[in-house]
Amino acid sequence: MRFNFRIILHIMGLLLLCNGSFMLLAGIVSGVYKDGATMEILSAAIVTMLVGVMAMFYTRGHRKEVKKKEGYLIVTFGWLIMSISGILPYVFSGSIPSLTDAFFETISGYTTTGSSILNDIEVLPEGILLWRSLTHWIGGMGIIVLAIAILPLLGIGGMQLFSAEAPGPGGDKLHPRITDTAKRLWYIYVGYTLAETLLLWAAGMTFFDAINHALATLSTGGFSTKNASVAFYNYSPVIQYIIIVFMFLAGTNFVMSYFAFTGKIQRVLQDEEFRVYTIFTISFTLISGFIVWLQADVPVSDYHPMVWGEAESAFRHSLFQVVAIITTTGFVTADFTNWTPFLTVFFFGLMFLGGCAGSTSGGIKVMRHLLIIKNGLLEFKRSLHTNAIIPVRFNNKSVSEHIVYNIIGFFVLYMLLFIIGALVLSYLGLDFESAIGGSASSLGNVGPALGDLNPVVNFSELPDVGKLWCCFLMLLGRLELFTVLIIFVPYFWKKV
Repeated sequence: MRFNFRIILHIMGLLLLCNGSFMLLAGIVSGVYKDGATMEILSAAIVTMLVGVMAMFYTRGHRKEVKKKEGYLIVTFGWLIMSISGILPYVFSGSIPSLTDAFFETISGYTTTGSSILNDIEVLPEGILLWRSLTHWIGGMGIIVLAIAILPLLGIGGMQLFSAEAPGPGGDKLHPRITDTAKRLWYIYVGYTLAETLLLWAAGMTFFDAINHALATLSTGGFSTKNASVAFYNYSPVIQYIIIVFMFLAGTNFVMSYFAFTGKIQRVLQDEEFRVYTIFTISFTLISGFIVWLQADVPVSDYHPMVWGEAESAFRHSLFQVVAIITTTGFVTADFTNWTPFLTVFFFGLMFLGGCAGSTSGGIKVMRHLLIIKNGLLEFKRSLHTNAIIPVRFNNKSVSEHIVYNIIGFFVLYMLLFIIGALVLSYLGLDFESAIGGSASSLGNVGPALGDLNPVVNFSELPDVGKLWCCFLMLLGRLELFTVLIIFVPYFWKKV
């Protein structure tokens, strides 16, 4: 098989054009606020768009056909190209002069991880803060899905890109045409973002802070405009409850949102993954809430203290942190590593859960855990009835063995990469708790970790090699392992 490198380069140009357009938006906001970074951000936008236009012009006679192998290359290198170009606003403005630090912040944004190397976020220009949040929002639903939705120039190759990039094992389509599916997903994504922005604004946030937190919430990213993250708003439980609701929605399969909006509520309620996701959230919140209430200290709101008491505060902070970790959003209202040793281990375990397939969250995903558990339990029956064919069932439908094997393979590979990730970080000087926390957080796109990388610290003290290693883990996790790792397999490059 010969690769169609012209279509690959053409789509790289298309993605750069999209990236530059979002930079222009950040530049305009910078000009409105007169934050001193306007020309630098606009320069970054112009450079990015010029490179994109030149790439598209050079490959204008390309053959509009994207096969599976080319889809993997486009997605992997597309994310890298976007991340490399995304450092320009930081570097040009001097907000993050180090190239390694700027790349870490950028890829953490696009992969919706939310880990940061910035020690004082609040001194950054408004245009840079918006760009930082936009990297989350672009990466949340997926750069490739964005390109398919807005500029359907991919001919018949759209499905290859969509399947290679879309998070999770779920393959539900809303419409036979992939461009229409992508558009519907983006309409819901944009609608949720606008709704949360207005609600946060009405609840007392400034409009600028509201839009930034909405961009980070719906992408399950976690970048905040405040050094204390959402803990800055501990005086307003209403703000935190609004964010909790939208984090939960962002961690839900967006197909379920589509069904709900079209009146198919029964399909949502009958979905096994959604039910388990909801049960997990409630159960883990109750466990954490009772322990926090009985054993730990949490800040009590000074906003209507007679209404918002200790019990409410304990369960609100528990609910917030459970949803933030499960959905891999990474917002923080309190340092959960200081609650109790049990809860430190408890939240570390939640880093491996993830939201629903088809959501913007990272992690292993609820569906995979559910199918692995079901398959494991069926092994008891298969041991007793060796000749019987007993398939795994999901939503009352049989799941093919191919999918089950793929999920088991994914889980084994994920855990192996977690161990390797922790070993590399420990070799670079991190203690045990920090190494396993940093590896789990980066691979799961969670954000906050443990030890020296706990929720109230950041990744700035990591050596450059450690930051780049975490960047690699973030990309692996966001693109579901196989999309990136397959290009390292020699067979991938063989002509067949």
